[in-house]
Amino acid sequence: MLGSTHGTLTTTSRPARVVACGKRPGPVVHGTAAAEDVDVSGRPLRSDVPDLDRFFRPESVAVIGASETEGRPNTGITRQLIAWAERVGARVHPVHPTRTTVFGLPCHPSVRDLPEQVDLAVLLVGDPTPVIEELADCKIKFAVAFASGFAEAGGEGAAAQARLAAAVRRAGIRLLGPNTNLNAFEHFRDDLQGPAIALITQSGHQGRPVFALQELGIRLSHWAPTGNEADLECADFISYFATRPEVGAIAAYVEGLKDGRAFLLAADRAARHKVPVVAVKVGRTETGARTAATHTGKLTGADDVVDAAMRQFGVIRVNGLDELQDTAALLARARPPRTTGVAVYSISGGTGAHFADLATAAGLELPVLSPGKQSELHQWIPGYLSVANPIDNGGHPVGDWRGRKIIDAVLADPAIGVLVCPVTGPFPPLSDRLVRDLVDAAETTDKLVCVVWGSPVGTEDAYRTTLLGSSRVATFRTFSNCVTAVRAYLDHHRFTAGYRSPFDDAPRSLSPSARKAQALLRPGEQLSEHAAKQLLRAYGIRVPREQLVTSAAAAVRAAAQVGYPVVMKASGPQLAHKSELGLVRIALTSASQVRDTYRELTDIARYEDLPLDGVLVCQMVGPGVEMAVGITHDSLFGPTVTAGLGGVLVEVLADTAVRVPPFDEGQARTMIGELRGKALLGGVRGAPPADVDALVETVLRVQHMALELDGLAELDINPLVVLERGQGAVALDALAFCR
Repeated sequence: MLGSTHGTLTTTSRPARVVACGKRPGPVVHGTAAAEDVDVSGRPLRSDVPDLDRFFRPESVAVIGASETEGRPNTGITRQLIAWAERVGARVHPVHPTRTTVFGLPCHPSVRDLPEQVDLAVLLVGDPTPVIEELADCKIKFAVAFASGFAEAGGEGAAAQARLAAAVRRAGIRLLGPNTNLNAFEHFRDDLQGPAIALITQSGHQGRPVFALQELGIRLSHWAPTGNEADLECADFISYFATRPEVGAIAAYVEGLKDGRAFLLAADRAARHKVPVVAVKVGRTETGARTAATHTGKLTGADDVVDAAMRQFGVIRVNGLDELQDTAALLARARPPRTTGVAVYSISGGTGAHFADLATAAGLELPVLSPGKQSELHQWIPGYLSVANPIDNGGHPVGDWRGRKIIDAVLADPAIGVLVCPVTGPFPPLSDRLVRDLVDAAETTDKLVCVVWGSPVGTEDAYRTTLLGSSRVATFRTFSNCVTAVRAYLDHHRFTAGYRSPFDDAPRSLSPSARKAQALLRPGEQLSEHAAKQLLRAYGIRVPREQLVTSAAAAVRAAAQVGYPVVMKASGPQLAHKSELGLVRIALTSASQVRDTYRELTDIARYEDLPLDGVLVCQMVGPGVEMAVGITHDSLFGPTVTAGLGGVLVEVLADTAVRVPPFDEGQARTMIGELRGKALLGGVRGAPPADVDALVETVLRVQHMALELDGLAELDINPLVVLERGQGAVALDALAFCR
């Protein structure tokens, strides 16, 4: 087996590289940032978290472009801002060059004429850029720009947004927008208790379902409508909300990410503080990605990379706004689970079986109750009904004292951490008694109690008053949303319980391996297999014994030294699919075969006009499981590492998992566990188990290559033969493309 990654990849110091403008995207440049602030690739390891207290709760607000002329858009906005400021106790200063009052408030001709330094400026002007410098002169910290026609509007708009962003950076203020709205200044209910949801949306309308949760008794604390994100972005708000004491969960509707690393650092901050982040991220399809780009002017990113990055840092990705609201509500309010077992309790065997199918398919654990517990339940439930889990009570016991006894007995089982009671439709008075017993039981336990109220009407008193009046029962309207939320709840607490930030251990300086490898890179070229394998050797990745030869006689000598049987392959910088061209021969056992094969390979290359640097005479390795490990670059996240099933059918099988560096050994094992074909590594049809430890080690070494070698655009190790357990893994072929 290969040795420890840290044993080979010792570090050495070098001048630190930083990303221009801190965490903002841009080229890597030399700078003077402390080495501990950036990783070996020059990317930041921590984010600057803006103090947004004065943005969300300002003491004074300037409304620039204020109006009271009926029928004008600015008038409605001004009126709403004045009402909002009154609720939060902020002073409002209208600003307009030709008005003396607006809605009875003194109006000032310019920002410079304000009677005090304000915390927040709301820009109701078509072009906010010229106003920014004036705000800076008045030491205003925050601004909001509502104007549209920027990056969402094409090339000219993107250029205008770039000018706005540059003005904001020069001024040193923080800007929300442009192309945003008034959602940050909505009427938040202050009569609700318990942990709150903080909401982030790039489309204001898409946040409405979550905001409406207040009408169901679920508290919301903030709403950040980020718009085009010329300055403040989704990541800034995640980082800020993650440490707010009132925030129990963060819900986000994301159309595109501005800065992949900033998003990961924000998600990391939330994971460290055990605050769940639930997100809808559009762009799963080409149509969705194209629509999102026209709406906010963002890159949506390769969706498989976005999906993997979110899982890697504990962001819970859901598909619909209904899932967003239900999952965020549960995660915000529920206490951590004592155990992961789920019990399904219903009045109908069919209902229980249906829910159990969905829950089991989603990966939830429905443990069979012990014989003793089943015997206890049969004191109140007829013996002919199954109580193994799901628990079918037959209906009648819920109408009297037995109903509460059953619920308490299930919740007392140490194997059960979650109780779910699906009610497909109201059946008063039994359903009224059932939900009252469930609500009362939830008040006496620290375990999670969920009810699915399936009535399409939703006006029943049992639902509107009893269930929604309880802060201890999680209420859902559909089976699928309940399953999604419970799965997310258990996954989140499992993830955060063992979370260690990969940024803490990210390499900060170049290893000796990098110095060797950099000398092998050829800018703008594809390396030959021989040169690519030298890169792998530099990082301690095992390759076969082999020699590069340029004559038939040298091939015969090399075969004798490598040891028969041998493999012979043409090697050149333009060869990507050698097998398809007939440029690979295996299991050669004699000098005459080697001599003839050398001539055949060079003749084919000459006929196809393919330049060679020679012919490789290689040790024949195997048998084993053929895998593939590689590096690609994503437009948002930078270098990524991919692992999957390999061989000649790698494109057809498309069985891969991806991670964004930095990641640890646990994540490397998790990505292998995500493969559909992972069973092959465990040994099938008499084959011995493969050396998964060696595969993991190779993935980690490739990650170091991805971080350290800026000049390496792509790497493809295929096949990587994973041998029998304890025998290691060997890279039989490799392709490398340089920037």
